[in-house]
Amino acid sequence: MTNVLIIGATGTVGSAVRQTLLDETSDRLTLFSRSADRLNIDSSREKAISGSVTNDADLDKALQGQDVVFAALSGNLGNFAKHIVDAMDRNGVKRLLFITSMGIYNEIPASVGASGNLRSNPVLQTYRDAADVIEASDLNYTIIRPGWFTSGPVDYEVTHKGQPFGGHDVSVSSIADAVKKLIADPNLDSRDSIGLNTPE
Repeated sequence: MTNVLIIGATGTVGSAVRQTLLDETSDRLTLFSRSADRLNIDSSREKAISGSVTNDADLDKALQGQDVVFAALSGNLGNFAKHIVDAMDRNGVKRLLFITSMGIYNEIPASVGASGNLRSNPVLQTYRDAADVIEASDLNYTIIRPGWFTSGPVDYEVTHKGQPFGGHDVSVSSIADAVKKLIADPNLDSRDSIGLNTPE
């Protein structure tokens, strides 16, 4: 049984990860978001904490007793990543799983759609900023770079930093499955950045 903090628990990916962990593991979950108090929780395995990722006191409270932090956020991700890394250092929590985006390393080949790369899409800069912050840390991190979110069954392939991205889309259920495996094995893709896509 692992204690998992889900930051961004009410979002699309955070919600999917939460449900997968409840259905397929015995992990205990702390759900953290600005509106976590609205969640209907299973009090035997879950607790909810409302707070801001840029409020250090909120993060310190949420990090108590955690083994793994999973973050799926939107907004100023570089700033969010810095707050999370600093809070994890303060509280002695080492394992971080963080959602960014495909294209942050200009790794999307023309066959998939190179216009999705950072050099062509400055919207991705904040995702790259977050990855840079995390990669400079001493945490046991895995950066997760999914393709465009779709519905559908679990069916995905993994690429690693330095490899071309494999495809344009990936199902949200596939992202949740990958996160479940990363939580279960702290050595899996440790200090790596992985791409997730549906096989073409």
